[in-house]
Amino acid sequence: MTPVFIDTSYLLALELANDQHHSAALEHWKQVVKSPLQLVTTSYVFDEIVTFFNCRGYHTKAIETGNRLLHSPSVNMIHIDEALFYGGWFHFQQNQDKDYSLTDCISFIVMRRQNIQTAYTFDRHFVQAQFHSEP
Repeated sequence: MTPVFIDTSYLLALELANDQHHSAALEHWKQVVKSPLQLVTTSYVFDEIVTFFNCRGYHTKAIETGNRLLHSPSVNMIHIDEALFYGGWFHFQQNQDKDYSLTDCISFIVMRRQNIQTAYTFDRHFVQAQFHSEP
């Protein structure tokens, strides 16, 4: 089973019916779940998801989505330690010509360390960073 990184933009598209990518994400997800999955994400992506919902008054949705991520046997949550944080910060500083977020940079480091080539994302930064993105 080849691991795949799952990003904030994809998770939000799955959860939000009014997201511009919702239909594409749902169709893609229906195909992906037919096979066993090994998904990887980070505690920073987790933070972005639950913060997004909570800041918009959807505390229950934040908890539901967070718990699904935390308890899914298909999701490997990488917790950001000091080395990953500083690695991401270094990458962020070295890419002044890009508008990567710190979370993006940390995601890229995780993907390289885990030898992950594909991200489920709608964020163009992953392709810009030389990764394959789906859908």
